[in-house]
Amino acid sequence: MFNFLKRKKEKELHDLDGNLLKIGDFVLSLRYDLGECKIIKTEEGIKYQSVETGQMVSWLKMIDASTERQKVKRKPDN
Repeated sequence: MFNFLKRKKEKELHDLDGNLLKIGDFVLSLRYDLGECKIIKTEEGIKYQSVETGQMVSWLKMIDASTERQKVKRKPDN
């Protein structure tokens, strides 16, 4: 009855290989020429911030339509 009072579960993000991503991870972006990015949380939600340029892109714009995973590759040293 009072489902609207329940806390929303955080969205789980996965890279193209199926690896779980979390805030603070570094990834290689496969869209928007962002290069290496850090996953950050802002007031507007989760974003990818380019290490080189500082440009930020919402996680929603990085969804691959066929797999519903993020168009990024997790860096192996995370």
